[in-house]
Amino acid sequence: MKQAVILAACLGLAACGGGTASKRSYGAAPQVRVSSGPIADACMRAGRSGASRQRCGCVQTVADSDLTSSDQRLAVTFFADPHRAQEIRQSDNPRNEAFWKRYKAFAARAESVCRGT
Repeated sequence: MKQAVILAACLGLAACGGGTASKRSYGAAPQVRVSSGPIADACMRAGRSGASRQRCGCVQTVADSDLTSSDQRLAVTFFADPHRAQEIRQSDNPRNEAFWKRYKAFAARAESVCRGT
């Protein structure tokens, strides 16, 4: 669980932020779109060894697609306080439960999309 939170937060779980991959016409490796935003900023500030501008930007792109701005603001708090993620995950509050389902889906997709960045 803690590893999953860290992976989603920085993809190691610090944060990627990438979107769709597209191939160039001459068959080069896929390009991953890189975005800026609160998740990417928190990822870079977290200082994790796997964090890079490209990876954190990739995670931000996925966050822009999968999470609302409110969800992103909450997720950013996990970088500074990983225990906060545990509190949200274990909460009986229906809003927190719904957020956690969205966050888990985001983290899994960010890991998949941003893995090679």
